[in-house]
Amino acid sequence: MAMEDPDRKTEVVLLACGSFNPITNMHLRLFELAKDYFHETGKYKVIKGIISPVGDAYQKKGLISANHRVTMAKLATKNSDWVEVDDWESCQSEWLETLKVLRYHHQKLLSADVTNSLQHTVPITKLGRKRKQEPNRHEPVKKKNQSPVVKSVPQVKLLCGSDMLESFGVPNLWKLEDITEIVEKHGLVCISRAGNNVQKFIYESDILWRHKNNIHLVEEWITNDISSTKIRRALRRGQSIRYLVPDVVRAYIEKNRLYSPESEDRNAGVVLAPFQKHASDPKSSQALSN
Repeated sequence: MAMEDPDRKTEVVLLACGSFNPITNMHLRLFELAKDYFHETGKYKVIKGIISPVGDAYQKKGLISANHRVTMAKLATKNSDWVEVDDWESCQSEWLETLKVLRYHHQKLLSADVTNSLQHTVPITKLGRKRKQEPNRHEPVKKKNQSPVVKSVPQVKLLCGSDMLESFGVPNLWKLEDITEIVEKHGLVCISRAGNNVQKFIYESDILWRHKNNIHLVEEWITNDISSTKIRRALRRGQSIRYLVPDVVRAYIEKNRLYSPESEDRNAGVVLAPFQKHASDPKSSQALSN
C-alpha cells in the first residue's frame, strides 16, 4: 500500500466564535473532536485552531468584559501546541457578524501565503562586505522535471456545537446571505451528541441541504454536558467548578471574583445586537427553512 502524501491533504484551520463566558473544558474538547474527525478521513490536515471571543457590543445577558474572557481563553490554551486565541473580534467597538470574522481570518491566511511565496522567490540581500566568489562554487543543479509543490491556502471552517447550527433557524439572528456564504465558501464542523436532530434540521433547510457536503457532522460519543451557563450558575451559588474548567481559569475566576448575581444581570433587558441589526432586514434567517 502506497504511503499518503501529506502535501496532498487539504489544510484546515478551525475557527470557534462565541461568548466563552467563561471558556470550559467542553470548548476545548470541540477542537480535539473535530481534529480527530478530519484526520481520520485521511483527506485533511488540521494545522491550527482559533478561539475568537465575541466583543462586549454583543450585549448578551450576563456577558462579562471581553478583557477577562480573552485572558481566560489564553490561560486555557497556554499549553496547547495548535489552539490559540485571537482577540481581533473582541477588540472591535461594534458587534461583528460571524461571517466577517471568518472572512478576516481567511484574508489573514491569504496574506501570509503571499508573504511566504515572496520570501521563497525573492533573494534576500544582506548588507555588509561582499564575499569573494570562490572558483569552484556553483549553485546546486535542479533535477529535471522537478517542480515545486504548490500548496493551496488552508480552508477556514467554522467549528460549532449543534445549538449554533440550529440557531440558523431563529428569526433575525442570522442573515440568510451570511448563512449561505458560510456553508458555501467556508464550511461548518458541527459537534453533535448521538441521537441529536441536526441531520433533520439540515434536511428541512434547502440552503443547508444544498451545501450538506460542506457541513461536517461529528458525533460526540463520550457525552459532555458542560456549558458556560451551568458554570456561571454554580459560581453564583458558591459551588465548585473544579474539573469543569481548566485549573488556571478557575484560579483566575476566584482571584478576580468573577460571575456574581450582579454580573449575571449585566445587559438585562437589552436587545441582543444581532436582533437590533437584523430586525428590519428582510434577508434575515426567518426564510431559512423555506
